[in-house]
Parts: sequence; C-alpha cells; structure tokens
Amino acid sequence: MKVHHGCPVQATINTLSGKWKVQAVWRLSFGPLRFAELRDLLRGVSEKVITAKLRELERDGVVSRTAVRTSPPRVTYSLSPSGQTLIPLLEGLCDWGSKQFGIKRNLPRNPQS
Repeated sequence: MKVHHGCPVQATINTLSGKWKVQAVWRLSFGPLRFAELRDLLRGVSEKVITAKLRELERDGVVSRTAVRTSPPRVTYSLSPSGQTLIPLLEGLCDWGSKQFGIKRNLPRNPQS
C-alpha cells in the first residue's frame, strides 16, 4: 500500500487512485462481471493493466475474485462486502462532480432519478 502518513482519507484515496480503479469499482457496483466483460466496459485499458489494478483492489479488500476451473478458466469479479461500502461514497463523488463541473451522469445507479 502507498504511504498514507496515518491519514485514513489518504489511505482511501490511495486505494482508489489511478485511471482505472474507480471505473472498475463503479462498474462492479452494478453486479459481478467476468474479466472480459469488465475489460470491454473499460475502453482503452490493456489486459495487463486491468489485471494489475484488479489484483491491487483484491489485495486491498475491495474486490473479490472467483475462478472456476474450466477451459478456458472462468474468472468473475465482484465487490467484496468492504467494497460495497464504497458505493455511497462514489455516488456522492458523482453527484459533486456533476454539479461542480456540469458533467451529466452517463451511468446513473438509479435510472428513475
């Protein structure tokens, strides 16, 4: 884990920092995804990078990985119980960014709102 100087906010930011981690966690907040599905949703990411980021999220207890021994192996990612607790925080960040920067939500959690 990156240096956080005893600050829980910095430790949280460190866990989610980077271009792909927040997007992966947000996509997984809608439900489990197979590796290829998640990779395809994150346009522009290489398999090497998304694999590394998912491993970091798994190491930090945010993501759970389930592998089924088939040919080819079937790997599914989902948010861990700890990762689920990040959803309200990400929703708050989404709301703030929408208001602050005038960015329209393109993937709302609640289509009715």
